[in-house]
Amino acid sequence: MSIQVTRLSNGLTIATDTMPHIESVALGIWVKAGARNEAENHHGIAHLLEHMAFKGTENRSAWQIAADIENVGGEINAATSVETTSYYARVMRNDMPLAIDILADIMTSSKFDEDELEREKQVIMQEIGAAHDTPDDIVFDRFTETAYRHQPIGRAILGTPETVAGFTSADLRSYMNEQYSADRMVVTAAGGVDHDEFVREVEQRLGSFRSTNTAPVPNIATYVGGDFREDRDLMDAQLLLGFEGRAYHVRDFYASQLLSMVLGGGMSSRLFQEVREKRGLCYSVYAFHWGFSDTGIFGIHAATGRDEMVELVPVIIDELHKVSDHISIEEVDRARAQYRAGLLMAQESASSRAGQLARQFMLYGRPVDNQELMDRLSLITPERLTDLAGRLFVDTKPTIAAVGPVGKLMDFDTLGSSLHKRVKKPQLAI
Repeated sequence: MSIQVTRLSNGLTIATDTMPHIESVALGIWVKAGARNEAENHHGIAHLLEHMAFKGTENRSAWQIAADIENVGGEINAATSVETTSYYARVMRNDMPLAIDILADIMTSSKFDEDELEREKQVIMQEIGAAHDTPDDIVFDRFTETAYRHQPIGRAILGTPETVAGFTSADLRSYMNEQYSADRMVVTAAGGVDHDEFVREVEQRLGSFRSTNTAPVPNIATYVGGDFREDRDLMDAQLLLGFEGRAYHVRDFYASQLLSMVLGGGMSSRLFQEVREKRGLCYSVYAFHWGFSDTGIFGIHAATGRDEMVELVPVIIDELHKVSDHISIEEVDRARAQYRAGLLMAQESASSRAGQLARQFMLYGRPVDNQELMDRLSLITPERLTDLAGRLFVDTKPTIAAVGPVGKLMDFDTLGSSLHKRVKKPQLAI
């Protein structure tokens, strides 16, 4: 492995993956704090903080941050997820110290100017409005809100107009001081990077960053399921059907990933072939599995017409029954090949590799070798997947989220009865 890891005295983890044939460096700072780390009255503050990162520091104006990185042809950005926030850049290898200096400046010296804050609040409110006006975006927000009702993990990352409007610079500073600390941060780089040089640059700027924080431990998430429908006069309906999935550290996490591929992971998958190709009931259908630190969610998304909805849902339920009864070894091998190819293809991109490395440290506290992942996948048999499918689709209350012309959508109780009508198989001791 070309991965090298150093931990500073304040607990900050630094990891690099040197790719000598690449002239650029992708680097970033990942923080183990996201939307689920917010108090109820601070809904959306993690995302607002990420936006404000580039609005000026004690050393650079907002314009200077943009100009400094673009003067060398680089790129800089940030992102907020449910459990993490990331600040990242890509530059040519000789400009790596500049990129680190800018990112560290953001971490240690952001001003949170009140005028800039008011302008950025308006930007985010427009973003919230745009999401609400985009059915295939808002349906996912309603999906997680329904699956994890009244819990931080289920709330929309953007926040609400009411909460965003109320934030102050002091709120941002308080949240950052409470949540951001070296022991919950990982700095990674991939591409044309020298590990020792990178460590020196990071240590010089972040070696004295606070070691620990005062953040309360987030409450354990509890999947509850339920039904959400918003009838809109649209051409197409957006439908999500979900079930309780598996957390990253749970034994069935990788099996759940493969099951989602078998069911709806590509053009050869069961749902795509049966629902789209053979019956023409929708223009988009796929399955997915999201893992979090203490929970997960397995979902199926379809975009379909008003009249097609009547036939679509029973066909999906029938496919869930079938996958609980039988999965061929050919399907499992195909899913394994998809997973492996996706893993290796991502590693050909310095940006993808830096992010992948950061996520592994966030989740497992160490880099995970490709062969280790493939060894785990090789142990997953068709019988284990059918057993998992039977438990996923029977043991938990389903979640429905639908936006659009949904008047003909099967009612929640009937859908639940249809899922449970087959006899549950005994659980395998695998």
